[in-house]
Amino acid sequence: MMEETLHLVSIWLLPILLAITLHEAAHAYAANWRGDDTAARAGRLSLNPVKHIDPFGTILLPGLLLLLKAPVLFGYAKPVPVVFGRLRQPKRDMIIVAAAGPLANMVLALAAALLLHVAPWIGGEAGVWVVANLQNMVLLNLVLAVFNMLPIPPLDGGRVLVGLLPHPLDVKVARLERHGMLVLLGLLFIVPLLGRQLGHDWNPLAEVVWPVVAWLYRIVATVTGLA
Repeated sequence: MMEETLHLVSIWLLPILLAITLHEAAHAYAANWRGDDTAARAGRLSLNPVKHIDPFGTILLPGLLLLLKAPVLFGYAKPVPVVFGRLRQPKRDMIIVAAAGPLANMVLALAAALLLHVAPWIGGEAGVWVVANLQNMVLLNLVLAVFNMLPIPPLDGGRVLVGLLPHPLDVKVARLERHGMLVLLGLLFIVPLLGRQLGHDWNPLAEVVWPVVAWLYRIVATVTGLA
């Protein structure tokens, strides 16, 4: 049992760390490019995952959900500080900064898919372990990209929506951010739990996210020659 648990952690730990922390790094680089150096001055303009790790959100929470075999894997890194008013064109650049994280996840998914062509050359148990890590990296990054683009503040998709909406509608949507995390946690955990108690296996976010993930997975497999 312990050996199985350690193996499970070993094939998910690196994909989780890279997917979550490089997502945040992409926000930092995009904000710095568009004129806000707040993240740079905070030491967050780095591809070093250690700079972005939140001990609870990046390690303990997803690790606990993984060990409990929860139906949803959820985690987060330390949010990158961005002062949108310091961006060169705040409305437009807010979209760029927000979309940078999911875009980084898509790039990681493509890179992992390409590496799957050469990973089997390693051979033996080490090769099997590397392939499992890369497969998990493809899937996890696609899930994070799609999930984060949901138009719910404080997710990246919510901030893209705020950037696209005209004033004063953008302000009204932005104000939802203070309640957005509670809404997300409710949709992720409370609604499915209540549904199971009532005899219904219903996960509203999964019904939205998984079809898009499956579609993107087919595209990634085709583009990288894994189809």
